[in-house]
Amino acid sequence: MTIGVEASASLDQGPPDDAAALLAMMLRIRMFEDKVMDLFSQNLVRGSTHLCQGQEAVTVGVCSVLRHVDTMTCTYRGHGAVIAKGAPLAACFGELLGRAGGLCRGKGGSMHFADFSVGAIGSNAIVGAHLPITVGAALASSYLGDDRVAVSFFGDGATNIGAFHEALNLASVWKLPAVFVIENNQYGEYSPLRSTTPIDRLARRADAYGMPGVLVDGNDVAAVRSVARSAVERARAGQGPTLIEADTYRQVGHSRSDPATYRPAGELDRWLERDPILLLERSMLTRWSTEELDTIRQTAQRDVDSALEMALAMPEPTLDEMAKDVWA
Repeated sequence: MTIGVEASASLDQGPPDDAAALLAMMLRIRMFEDKVMDLFSQNLVRGSTHLCQGQEAVTVGVCSVLRHVDTMTCTYRGHGAVIAKGAPLAACFGELLGRAGGLCRGKGGSMHFADFSVGAIGSNAIVGAHLPITVGAALASSYLGDDRVAVSFFGDGATNIGAFHEALNLASVWKLPAVFVIENNQYGEYSPLRSTTPIDRLARRADAYGMPGVLVDGNDVAAVRSVARSAVERARAGQGPTLIEADTYRQVGHSRSDPATYRPAGELDRWLERDPILLLERSMLTRWSTEELDTIRQTAQRDVDSALEMALAMPEPTLDEMAKDVWA
């Protein structure tokens, strides 16, 4: 039942009509993550952090077709997904810095971004643990008949976790309005996919659960959006879940303590030539001038810089916040 290997619409056919908005969001995510690297080097980020430079087209492409009320879960490498879903940059920075104005009042940190007001119902530090949560959100939508779709982003390594198989099986049996998106960045932590998984194309795993499996170029934001739109429309129409494998690349190490020396020589350079932001900008030059692209980039940089300035001015949480929202 696996369908297609590439989306029908891609940057090869010219930029999408709202390319400027897609580019701006991808740039904000990239610049946010670059700032986080700087903050981490200054010991201002509490705990570890896992960044997503190079994977922006996946989350931006998918989230661009979601409604405000649709739900989304993601991994500990989830800053980009939460931002793409609409969370404010200042509150995201505030969470990383442990400030009271952070998304979770500074108590969740990098690996636990969440903003229920935009449908981002949780990043998860346990590999694969958020897939059943997406099934629960999809079941709630099905039960309430509220037309919402539940989306989950996860890495290639999570497809070897029991929760992945349980989630896809149940979502398919009940024809739930869910979309499962594999951000196949070629590595599960420090292990290349070929060393942990006996198949090359993870989308084939959809066959076992009677749902469509789609492979898409995860560095082509237009292609990702085309595939995502079809999957979301299918889910919203009551036709059940879809598994999307977005082929992309993690340009940085697993975490900030990882220099990624295990990568073969030349591999990073080859993927940098297909950087998703670079690909979109190249396609946009058929309609936009370099000056207009520079303006988009400068505006995104100002947005990120301003958000960080706001976050740095946020107060620290008070001690009486420690036990709030905590149950035992």
